[in-house]
Amino acid sequence: MQKKENEEKGKEKKYSLSSEEYLKLYYFMRLTREFEESILKLYRQGKIVGGAYTGNGNEATAVGSAFALEKQDYLFPMHRDMGAHLVKGQSLRHLMLQHLARDNSLSKGRDGTGHYADPALRIYGNISHLAAMIPMAAGVALASKLRKEKAVVLTYIGDGGSNVGDVHESLAMASVMKLPLVLIIENNQFAYSTPVAKQKMMEKYSDRAMGYGIPGFTIDGTDIDQIYSTCKQAVERARRGEGPTLIESVTMRMHGHSAHDGAEYVPKTLLAEWKKKDPVQRIEKLLIDKKILTSKLKEDYEKRLFAELEDATQFAVDSPFPPGEEAAVGVFAT
Repeated sequence: MQKKENEEKGKEKKYSLSSEEYLKLYYFMRLTREFEESILKLYRQGKIVGGAYTGNGNEATAVGSAFALEKQDYLFPMHRDMGAHLVKGQSLRHLMLQHLARDNSLSKGRDGTGHYADPALRIYGNISHLAAMIPMAAGVALASKLRKEKAVVLTYIGDGGSNVGDVHESLAMASVMKLPLVLIIENNQFAYSTPVAKQKMMEKYSDRAMGYGIPGFTIDGTDIDQIYSTCKQAVERARRGEGPTLIESVTMRMHGHSAHDGAEYVPKTLLAEWKKKDPVQRIEKLLIDKKILTSKLKEDYEKRLFAELEDATQFAVDSPFPPGEEAAVGVFAT
């Protein structure tokens, strides 16, 4: 009986996208790709210190999932979900200031990656110990439910991080309490240098959903239609008070763990195989085939996004670093 109920919960509902929505998704995915390429260039120029991370290969997952949210919803993104920040309304200037650790950044220059919070947009950036985000997201989902906000919390975890106890405890709590939580496991083939084959015994990460009595889906993380449709279904289910959903997005981390990592441990044949499914190229081909994206429109979008990137980069480079005497301000509780 339980198996049948879980199968019913796991049935996918299809959602269609308009031409305007497709173009928005395309723009955000292109912008994400170019923003992160800019970050890598700045890192190589010595203008970014610490780590520089990209979501190359993950753009469809980040953008498509966040596109399913509404303004009142909460977002807890990871370091490979830059597109989700953009979809939720974060400005390029704020993101560039944050990466260049400037005084007028959201973290006041105390961090140089996505570790920031923007309560106005309900974005709460990642914690380095990534699995620790899931209990936080579950806590916000509980608070939202108690306040009767009708808001949903979307968060992410990697294939490696999904094995940490925090994730299981949070899902156990969220399922029993029917919290409005959607968790996406980004299966990008490697937890730093450990392949997924050495991390699990089950066929799919979404198989774990049955243990919590919640719906579980495994989707193609490069297919924008499938990502949006599955996430939209999960978000609407959560908003109706029916509890959490676990979604496994299968994709590929096309760069190393961070800019310093050459990823020599990844088989070149595997990268070549996944390169054929590049999510940015895939949505571009989809829109051209649907006669939504023309050469002129593509050119206009490129002019716009490169102009926006140049503005954000120059603004951040010209902005001041925080004064040294304020290094401990806002770090320790008084």
